[in-house]
Amino acid sequence: MSDSKTRRLQDAARGPGTLISAGCRIEGLLTGAGHFMINGEVEGECDIDGTVTIAKGGYCKGLIKANSVIVAGQVDGDIVANGQVEISNTAKISGTVSGEAIAVAEGAIVEGVMQTTGRKEPQEFVEKRQDDDEPGS
Repeated sequence: MSDSKTRRLQDAARGPGTLISAGCRIEGLLTGAGHFMINGEVEGECDIDGTVTIAKGGYCKGLIKANSVIVAGQVDGDIVANGQVEISNTAKISGTVSGEAIAVAEGAIVEGVMQTTGRKEPQEFVEKRQDDDEPGS
């Protein structure tokens, strides 16, 4: 039996991605395909055909549209995912979060509405990683 549906997104991300490094600031529309790792700052809309990760220490202000989204940093804006959204224990989100499935770790701060578009029953996970295992740390 494949465990692809139960694996965490950050474990499944493979191959080269686009890195926005700490200290880098981007303003405007961010588009593309593949995996995007945000360690710096993005102000504007993100429209990504792939996975967007806002790493611990990363910041995004604006709408994030992607296939999947992983948040360990800060987001001021809405998140719209076609698939899964993973919110780690170091995340802080101000805005609406919607996705097929949303996983929130204990300690995360979400100021806004969370709306699932997929399964009807809630699903939990326990964050077993230490802070040094979070994306971008």
